[in-house]
Amino acid sequence: MGTQQLLQIVLGVIVIAIGVVVGINIFDANAQESSKDAITEDCLLLASAAQGYYYKPAYMGGGDNSFENIAIADCGMNAAGNEQTGENTNAIYVITGSGSLFTVSATSNSGDERTVVLTCDMSQPGDNRISISYKSW
Repeated sequence: MGTQQLLQIVLGVIVIAIGVVVGINIFDANAQESSKDAITEDCLLLASAAQGYYYKPAYMGGGDNSFENIAIADCGMNAAGNEQTGENTNAIYVITGSGSLFTVSATSNSGDERTVVLTCDMSQPGDNRISISYKSW
């Protein structure tokens, strides 16, 4: 083989290796973003159900305009360990509620410390009630 052919083979291998590395990085980034979106969606579903609990009268099993004594089961998720904790394939969810403030803290099941925190403040106007923060994403 000539020197030019060997150079072409080496360059071809380098280009293919770079393509594989870039592909793996893109796949990993998309997987993380998908996980973040799924956990955020779960938090929003829990918050939506919690708002239903908030408005429901106490004699019907609701909070009567309060998040006091809310349990994860009131938000549509099975309890895992205690009444405030639930788990699915995406994350472990911990809820807290007091007065007009409700919080969902979700820790990803992926083994790292990625968290999503959703806060719902019913004393705020409709567009400003929900705030979401992300840690380690």
